[in-house]
Amino acid sequence: MSKPLPYSMKDVHYDNAKFRQRSLIKVITQNALTSYAKRECIKCSTGKFLLLLMIFGVAYVMLTHTSNIPSSSVIKTKNVGTEEGKNFFTDGRGRFRKLWRKPPRLPPRLSPDEVVARNKSIHNSNKIDSGPDWKARQQRVKEAFIHAWSGYRKYAMGYDELMPVSQRGIDGLGGLGATIVDALDTAMIMGVDDVVQEAGSWVEQHLLERIEGKGQVNLFETTIRVLGGLLSAYHLSGGEHGGNASTKGPKPVVYLDTAKNLADRLLVAFTSSPSAIPFSDVVLRDRSAHPAPDGLSSTAEVSTLQLEFNYLSSLTGDPKYGLESMKVLEHMRTLPKVKGLVPIYINPQTGEFSGENIRLGSRGDSYYEYLIKVWLQNPGSNLTYLHDMYKESVEGIKELLVKKSVPSGLVFVGELPYGHHGSFSPKMDHLVCFLPGTLALGATKGIAKEKAMRENLLNFKDLENLKLAEDLAKTCFEMYSVTSTGLAPEIAYFKTEGGTESGPDGGNKKSEYVNDIIIKPADRHNLLRPETVESLFVLFRITEDPKYREWGWEIFEAFEKHTKVNSGGYTSLDDVTVLPPHRRDKMETFFLGETLKYMYLLFSGSDVIPLDEYVFNTEAHPLPIQGNARRK
Repeated sequence: MSKPLPYSMKDVHYDNAKFRQRSLIKVITQNALTSYAKRECIKCSTGKFLLLLMIFGVAYVMLTHTSNIPSSSVIKTKNVGTEEGKNFFTDGRGRFRKLWRKPPRLPPRLSPDEVVARNKSIHNSNKIDSGPDWKARQQRVKEAFIHAWSGYRKYAMGYDELMPVSQRGIDGLGGLGATIVDALDTAMIMGVDDVVQEAGSWVEQHLLERIEGKGQVNLFETTIRVLGGLLSAYHLSGGEHGGNASTKGPKPVVYLDTAKNLADRLLVAFTSSPSAIPFSDVVLRDRSAHPAPDGLSSTAEVSTLQLEFNYLSSLTGDPKYGLESMKVLEHMRTLPKVKGLVPIYINPQTGEFSGENIRLGSRGDSYYEYLIKVWLQNPGSNLTYLHDMYKESVEGIKELLVKKSVPSGLVFVGELPYGHHGSFSPKMDHLVCFLPGTLALGATKGIAKEKAMRENLLNFKDLENLKLAEDLAKTCFEMYSVTSTGLAPEIAYFKTEGGTESGPDGGNKKSEYVNDIIIKPADRHNLLRPETVESLFVLFRITEDPKYREWGWEIFEAFEKHTKVNSGGYTSLDDVTVLPPHRRDKMETFFLGETLKYMYLLFSGSDVIPLDEYVFNTEAHPLPIQGNARRK
């Protein structure tokens, strides 16, 4: 087995330069000096003796010293000039080091294990992409979506969310029919024309009236679910191409006009604030905005609006949407950070961060996600500062938040609830499982790893981040398999060397990691969240490793077994560690908008919503990379 790449390449003692050409002046000078030395040495017998001695010495070194150019597939180096590296003149095996030019750093290549896996993937590619097994599983996901929609349509049509056990609807997101808009582009991607017709007709007949008449909504939730869903539906229905790609539903312009009306009202959150940071809440009917009761906004919420508003500016030709939303990130660029990491609260009155709590779970997560995605959405723009902020934050995550559990060594991301100088908490929200997909996307820019390697598009840092992504995806999957139901809790804690955390396990005593993961009673619920499936989808597209499909299928089967409601819909659970689990009676909009969409795409070919042509907003609504997308 080849040794995996480490998370840090600080020990590598050669650089990435090609052979450097000497200047003509340097060549003439060195030749002159060399010729003069030769003449002076040969004039005397001592010189002749020394010349012979030098010749014999060079011959000895050439006979006894073998080249030590580092392997391009497995890199193992030692620090020169330290005890580990022995000394400057000899290597760890007692051989003389080269005293002349350092060998060039070769481009990264696949390790032997990756070559074997790649070859297996190639040989089985037809089976993976078009075989009846995966097509059948994809069809099962489509049927699950239809079942979820049927429950919503029967008992909650027009409400934000379905309560499938009590068979009624509730408005918890402002009353804009959030499930309808969230599910619309999923139905388009799956080709469920009946749902496209039903959802599209409701948008055309009712949504504009709701927007103009409803009261308070959350800026973030409304942007990612409703505005993002409308913009994605516009694109997927052929709006940018002047036609209607779908055989069902209203004309694409209906979606765009509704999105524009909504965005015009949401803009007041930006323009009412005394700083570049928008207020958190908007009253739609009178176009007013105000801060949350505690006066603070979530860092993730204010920095997770830009994909949607930028795209709307591109579609309408009106720059005001993109300009207002991008002021947030431009301002955050100037604020102090801890190795690229930021607190989870920010004050819209002052524009400054509030508190020291640093985490990648709730209120922090999508800040990091949108740094890379907004940059990817706008190639060739002047947004390289976002890529720089993303890279800095990833290094901060690896240095300050990434740890390993004991006894089995799961890689996880913890928290710093009291800041950089406070104690480390081995707590990891399920929400953090967005990170493997984001790291993989940041490493290859959505291109399959094999292609990126072949075209020398990756450096060692990219491969390092991709390795971390795969390790974290493994941990996220084990958060499912460690429980009695095979479904992940909302929050998990990890045992660490010298740590003090203790508590009950997930209930699956057969799991190899049952002693690594702690699930506390208050954290045992499951909300049908999509983050792990999202990362499995991205990693499968990039690595083409079929294990991610297998893991996704196991998760889907657990959803089917424990959360499906026979009368229609799926329900969240109160406790994933016991059998049978108690049902919580709530189907979140993101189950249709994200979880089932990512599951379906996991079993699709790579030409369906290609990752190098689209970015997904944080609610899984695909938006085209500017100038680079084709229709589905």
